[in-house]
Amino acid sequence: MARTTKAAASATAAARPPRRRRTPWWTVLIALAVCVAAVGGFLVYRAGSADAAERPVTTDEAARLALSRLHLYQASPVGTVLTADEGGGVRIRVEGVVDYRTHRGVGRYWSTGAGGGPLDHGLIIWDTDGLGLAPEPADDHSPYWQQAEHVPRSGWSPRSYTADPLDAGLQLLTQVGADRPDNPLLLAQSGARWLGRDRIAGHDYDRFAGPRAQGAAPDGNRSPLTYWVDGDGTLGRLTMRMAGVGTPTAVDFSGHDAEAKLPEAPWLTD
Repeated sequence: MARTTKAAASATAAARPPRRRRTPWWTVLIALAVCVAAVGGFLVYRAGSADAAERPVTTDEAARLALSRLHLYQASPVGTVLTADEGGGVRIRVEGVVDYRTHRGVGRYWSTGAGGGPLDHGLIIWDTDGLGLAPEPADDHSPYWQQAEHVPRSGWSPRSYTADPLDAGLQLLTQVGADRPDNPLLLAQSGARWLGRDRIAGHDYDRFAGPRAQGAAPDGNRSPLTYWVDGDGTLGRLTMRMAGVGTPTAVDFSGHDAEAKLPEAPWLTD
């Protein structure tokens, strides 16, 4: 990401849609949950809800799920909050915005230890290649996306993605939005399932197990991805379970952020 700092990242991202026709997008996202994983079993995450027996998605539900990625793209920049458990009681929270037209994100992060005490905080930027961290400028109370614009390129600590839950969550964030809807029939045929209904921040959502990876055997196992989608096809929450991690990495979406403007400075090559 900041390591490569190439403005061509957006052009590369724009060239991807034809490839998605050959490899469904959810196969790529599920691979993050599987390949990132260490040894261990999945623990099921469930929010409190009025659950009925899970079942295959209906035609209407598949259509709403198919629209959710396009709605994120159209709402860019989108406000997000990512929470990831890194093991050993360490939790990282990233409050940020993502632009799905450029596949870039910027935010502020906090990490806490086993007792809930603060460990570290600062600015974070990320794209399809990796992420970069920087200290928050002293006595600068402007929004984090403005602070990031003022940090010189040399002020970032860049690195490629690793197998950590935080990195998997950031990679997931860069790939969720898309400039076209998905094929609802293919979603339904690939094992997407309705799990129940939840109320989040005063808003009602249907909770879905995502489609399964291409070629997966029909063994009854769910996708590691769970989606909360409202009646208009708007994605409110996405979680990703990983082996060996008891709490899934979670992302909450708050919709279009009219004030946010992603910085250019961290990606400038000159």
